[in-house]
Amino acid sequence: MSCLIPYEPLNALKPIAENVWIVDGPEIAMSYVIGTLPFTTRMTVIRLADGALLLHSPTPLSEDLVEALAALGEVRFLVAPNRLHFWWIGEWKARFPNAIAYAAPGVREAAKERFSGFDAELCEEAPAAWAGEVELFPLIGSFMTELELFHVPSKTLVLTDMIENFERDRVTCRHMPPLMKIGGVLDPNGSTPRDVRLTFLGHKKKLRQTVKEMLERKPERVLIAHGRCYLTNAEAELRRAFRWLL
Repeated sequence: MSCLIPYEPLNALKPIAENVWIVDGPEIAMSYVIGTLPFTTRMTVIRLADGALLLHSPTPLSEDLVEALAALGEVRFLVAPNRLHFWWIGEWKARFPNAIAYAAPGVREAAKERFSGFDAELCEEAPAAWAGEVELFPLIGSFMTELELFHVPSKTLVLTDMIENFERDRVTCRHMPPLMKIGGVLDPNGSTPRDVRLTFLGHKKKLRQTVKEMLERKPERVLIAHGRCYLTNAEAELRRAFRWLL
């Protein structure tokens, strides 16, 4: 039984800003201590000036979605932004073999039984092909490093698990909202999950510096993989969500 109401329509492009779209995918169950936890899924699509498409945290491939993307440009970059977000990247690499599949640190090890075809690891430096359009902000932890993207022309910041913001009226299992509130991921107070914070205990100085750099970009919207995105008041929401760190 599903615990989360999906953000329909699924597997469809939804415009967010000029040259930025999201695609909401199905619920996925993630292993956690004893059992599994449900998560909604979301991909971000960024079109570069030369027509290249960057897919961040790809959701399942469908031919209808492939057709819709073809109307926008050519799929050239696939990004698995952390060791938890790689599940469908192999489908996209198989469909677009010339696309460059990037893995955040730790992803190759986590994904090896499902997909081993990553072309390169991405961490400190953004690819030259993205120069002036997409900046890279690596949040480096002991267990997990997450790659955040900032689309410069639209001032859109793309996060993955560093902020989760589940909406109460989309949670159908009665036991989940109290757990989400304790975990710090229930809207309107979504934040970095408390368990994820633990991976940064020895890296807070560098993490704080990188978050401040993201704030300096004055994002106009913040996209996240799980829950309600921040399409307005984004800078203030980003600062609030990271107050545990700042």
